[in-house]
Amino acid sequence: MSIWRVILAIIFPPLAVIGKGCGSVVIVFILTLLGWIPGVIAALIILNNPER
Repeated sequence: MSIWRVILAIIFPPLAVIGKGCGSVVIVFILTLLGWIPGVIAALIILNNPER
């Protein structure tokens, strides 16, 4: 997880997970629409997952 992805996850979470697949982007986008904090948390969790 690079520092640029973390900064991007804080500013605009769906754009940070664009390389992790369409499902991740959709989930983070929906969570960001529901509230900015859940979107940021989901993006950071997805970015921190070493299996993907």
